[in-house]
Amino acid sequence: MIKAVIFDLDNTLIDFMRFKRVSCEQAVDAMIDAGLKLPKKKAMEEIYKIYDERSMEDPLIFQHFLKKVTGTVDHRKLAYAINAYRTARSAVLTPFPGTKTTLIKLKEKRLKLAIVTDAPKLKAWLRLSAMRIDDFFDVVVALEDTGRTKPSKLPFKAALNALKLDPEQCIMVGDMPSRDMKGAKQLGINTCFAEYGFTGKGKKTKSDYSIKRIEELVDVVDRFK
Repeated sequence: MIKAVIFDLDNTLIDFMRFKRVSCEQAVDAMIDAGLKLPKKKAMEEIYKIYDERSMEDPLIFQHFLKKVTGTVDHRKLAYAINAYRTARSAVLTPFPGTKTTLIKLKEKRLKLAIVTDAPKLKAWLRLSAMRIDDFFDVVVALEDTGRTKPSKLPFKAALNALKLDPEQCIMVGDMPSRDMKGAKQLGINTCFAEYGFTGKGKKTKSDYSIKRIEELVDVVDRFK
């Protein structure tokens, strides 16, 4: 019987790529308003090149961007970018449709809920609290907790230890087969691929279940009775 559901965060609960794209577009528009002489399309391409080289969680993305394209960090342009990014983030940081309803139904089944994310702990909590879904989760394992990213076993082990459950009593839900599914399977945790959040990056790893909408997860959990 399943006693806990472990979720990835970005692109599983949050439409992370939309949030990131819209926020960066607003930041670029603001920098152009502040005098940046670069077409918006080219600016977005450069920002995403930096994300690819460093990390989608890079906290200094606009400093790196300005240094790369202008040779210096103009703090006026930087301030415009950060303010616009934060404003847009607040508006577009939302869970996937059906997420809250699904979490409520899982809680009604007296299941424990956990997060295993590669995001830094503060960013994870900021996103959860901004979407008003933080109270649903009993355990949140973030980057600082183990210093390792998925598919390492360590973040999953940390979640199991905190939940005080065995692997077969849990199911991992995530959008990255090569990270979420692979890491969970190494410990014998049941797996569910969140197709709706898959961006097409990374080699696929077979999962036990697959869902096209998060609401389908309730039926998946019921199969273990």
